[in-house]
Amino acid sequence: MPIVLSAVPHKITSIEPSKIVLFYKFAPIADPEAIRLWQRALCERFNLNGRIIISKQGINGTVGGRMTNVKKYVRTTKEFAPFKEIDFKWSEGEGDEFPRLEIRVRDEIVTFGASNEIVVDQTGVVGGGVHLKPVEVNQLVAERGDEVIFFDGRSAHEARIGKFKNAIIPDVTTTPDFISELDSGKYDHLKEKPIITYCTGGIRCEVLSVLMKNRGFKEVYQIDGGIVRYGEEYGDDSLWEGSLYVFDKRLKIDFSDHAKVLGKCDYCSASTNQFYDCANLECRCLFLVCSECATKTPKITCPNCRAKDN
Repeated sequence: MPIVLSAVPHKITSIEPSKIVLFYKFAPIADPEAIRLWQRALCERFNLNGRIIISKQGINGTVGGRMTNVKKYVRTTKEFAPFKEIDFKWSEGEGDEFPRLEIRVRDEIVTFGASNEIVVDQTGVVGGGVHLKPVEVNQLVAERGDEVIFFDGRSAHEARIGKFKNAIIPDVTTTPDFISELDSGKYDHLKEKPIITYCTGGIRCEVLSVLMKNRGFKEVYQIDGGIVRYGEEYGDDSLWEGSLYVFDKRLKIDFSDHAKVLGKCDYCSASTNQFYDCANLECRCLFLVCSECATKTPKITCPNCRAKDN
């Protein structure tokens, strides 16, 4: 008698997507070390990796993990009264954007080297630029046209792959360079102009706008939520062009399938928006390489290290 095997339906379980959240909050913190320990315990409980900086000024971080765990982290963090109003900016992840969890206490949550110029109260940074929603940015430009100046609040290399149209890109390598850049006088002719500062998620402009106002810039704005919120609203169909540099393994994100490619390969000058870390561990600088050059180059090093090797 033949044996009949009944078919047992196979249960298919979907893999939960990974998410990344970018966030900051300027708020007076009496005991930053206690907040560091609390945040570490939260991230370890929910199996999240990323980077968080805490100071007496507040918190600044980017973490990623499984969507359910990230939601639990966000909900629990907001239960702490000073962090209740944090604007968490969500993006897609693959689960391997951050190799580890780093949580540190520093003097500033974004390092300008200007803690003596920054005052923080329960409402945030005191005396900063006027916050504009993305729609208000477009309204200001529509009303005042070329009079409006976009001022990039990021390191110059970030602007190589994306920026606001006709923006001024300061010659800075690190954030503390903004102090000497502003003090140089090269932007003094803009002090009577309406200036919109912008950066990735908004945090650098909270400080930059204060530094500019302290130096006599009369009409300073900042984009509420930074490039991230503007890109979510308008994609590549308005005043933003190119890709957005991000500080994790992805190195960039696009807001649409038709993002403009602004960057040039540091090997051959072909169009590209793909950054690489120099393979020389003693260097580790960021540079742009096109797909063709990356394919035929066994060791992707920056032009300076490449010249030395040759």
